[in-house]
Amino acid sequence: MRGNTKPQTNAYVYKSVERRKQRRAMDVVIEVLSGAHFSGWHPSTTSSSSPTLSHHQPFVIGVSGGTASGKTTVCDLIIQQLQDHRVVLVSQDSFYRGLTNDELKRVHEYNFDHPDAFDSEQLVETLSKLKSGQSVQVPIYDFKLHRRSSDRSRQVNASEVIILEGILVFHEQRVRNMMHMKIFVDADPDVRLARRIRRDTVERGRDVHSVLEQYAKFVKPAFDDFILPSKKYADIIIPRGGENRVAIDLIVQHIRTKLGQHNLCKIYPNLNVIQSTFQTRGMHTLIRDKDVSKHDFVFYSDRLIRLVVEHGLGYLPFTEKQIITPTGSIYTGVDFCKKLCGVSVIRSGESMENALRACCKGIKIGKILIHREGDETQLIYEKLPKDISERHVLLMDPVLGTGNSASQAIELLIKKGVPESRIIFLNLISAPEGIHCVCKRFPHLKIVTSEIEEGLNDQFRVIPGLGEFGDRYFGTDDS
Repeated sequence: MRGNTKPQTNAYVYKSVERRKQRRAMDVVIEVLSGAHFSGWHPSTTSSSSPTLSHHQPFVIGVSGGTASGKTTVCDLIIQQLQDHRVVLVSQDSFYRGLTNDELKRVHEYNFDHPDAFDSEQLVETLSKLKSGQSVQVPIYDFKLHRRSSDRSRQVNASEVIILEGILVFHEQRVRNMMHMKIFVDADPDVRLARRIRRDTVERGRDVHSVLEQYAKFVKPAFDDFILPSKKYADIIIPRGGENRVAIDLIVQHIRTKLGQHNLCKIYPNLNVIQSTFQTRGMHTLIRDKDVSKHDFVFYSDRLIRLVVEHGLGYLPFTEKQIITPTGSIYTGVDFCKKLCGVSVIRSGESMENALRACCKGIKIGKILIHREGDETQLIYEKLPKDISERHVLLMDPVLGTGNSASQAIELLIKKGVPESRIIFLNLISAPEGIHCVCKRFPHLKIVTSEIEEGLNDQFRVIPGLGEFGDRYFGTDDS
């Protein structure tokens, strides 16, 4: 069981020349890491293998709409604006089933706009492989012969963004479930018919009469029966298709935001990771180094903790407030939340108290001691403000591992009358297992962390982790 010794005030004075030199050396590391850098993907000139994805899962966009509604134009505009990301476009048309000899003889009676015209199983398999980071071979369909090419296919590599477009991409639930964003492109029926005639006569070798006959017999009924009903699944509806540049700009902004998030942030809206910069990465590099000195571990940990605390305070409610500036002008700002307290999980959580006090003058801080043995926990001690049920609570523990200790602490706060929505859990690093545990169990609280780890090992230690944070911070690992 970890000790219950209250740490002394963390005031460290660097008097020696050697210490100042070492500190300057550490600052140089941070400065170098903060130098010019380039975001986005740059094609490799040394390898033809599939690009390797990071821990971010591909962002899958489905684009549906009636025939010739402008789906391809919308997709092209999105791809153009996301030029600094790897984007692939997969068309549902590639997954048309090849017609049999009997069907070819009666091709004018075949309904190409019916869900059964597509090989949904192969589409699901292809999309699943792309989402898992694998390259796939996509069929090439010949619209003049109404068959798939037997000797050719298109290789599609795993990418950051996968756009799947087609008239019926929302029809199959398994395909819908793999999409992060669903866009329906809406256009006037007369405009769509005119585009369809132009496309089928020019690109697919059809005559106008056959196009109109097919449209009246199959295309329009299929739109009414299958495509239009799938519009209800759309997250975004774009009127006027590719002409609606405002809608496309907003979509691209949203995609860029999502691409900057960890996968778990897409699953749990109550999980918040502070923005990663080369400054924060540099500080993480230093405090994770097993050979870093205690003084520097404390110094850079305090910097990161302060960032987490400030970020967490940003989620508190506020009220509008007007004041008069020294120039006699009126300034409309906000007033800080008054009913607030901190609760630290002894003893690692006590390392975060100074940062909270520096941000919130005179704040009350309670304490909870939980004994951990593997993945088992037991509440040993608690001392909380008597009016805690009336306050917003910042729960502090630098490391979120299994989530068991955090869950027990949160349960205690709720039993004391604190609404779940008023709890903000602050930590430096979080294991995915702990995030799943806490976010599923308490979906209304917020978690604020600076980095998400790879996971837990067999001993329930966070990997790559920080080691025993409390021992390293308070210097009790020296003995």
